[in-house]
Amino acid sequence: MSLLSNYLEGKIEAGVDEAGRGCMAGPVVAAAVILPTNYKHALLNDSKKLTSKQREVLRLDIIRDAIDYSVAEVSHTIIDQVNILNATMKAMHKAIKGLKKQTPDLLLIDGNRFKPYPGIAHECFVQGDGKYLSIAAASILAKTHRDHLMEKLSKIHPEYGWDVNAGYATEKHRLAMETLGLTPYHRTTFHFKPKQLDLF
Repeated sequence: MSLLSNYLEGKIEAGVDEAGRGCMAGPVVAAAVILPTNYKHALLNDSKKLTSKQREVLRLDIIRDAIDYSVAEVSHTIIDQVNILNATMKAMHKAIKGLKKQTPDLLLIDGNRFKPYPGIAHECFVQGDGKYLSIAAASILAKTHRDHLMEKLSKIHPEYGWDVNAGYATEKHRLAMETLGLTPYHRTTFHFKPKQLDLF
């Protein structure tokens, strides 16, 4: 099924999505993207369904083609202070506020929860990055921005494999957390259970 260009005809729509909500380390990142009306791209889809090389190609195409776009971060320290849901809302609001060339009439939000942004209507869509091109574009920008950031942080703490796992709780990441402890970039309010000992 191909993704839809518009939700409401005649409205300026911005797709909004986030990346890194379930990670153990690093910020949560959100992006907002306004695409041209009836925009088409053969490759554009939910970022999770694409390879890293495809995402990088799309990132450049979206930046080139978008009427406007914005990417915003909320740090791991703020996540610990306000919880990940509120931090995600903050990141989304920062991304929307960062749109400078065009003010959207409607926000298309990936997911089922959103804190209303003052003066702009919104609609939420579960798995919206697989339904609307503007949300898919936002997912690409958020994902690639965060991946690049975690690759840079991985050079400081290479033992945790962030250049590969982007801060998610993979086996390598969990083992490093158990044996080496937490880095200054870890979310201290995110708890994980160590691998259960075998029973004899």
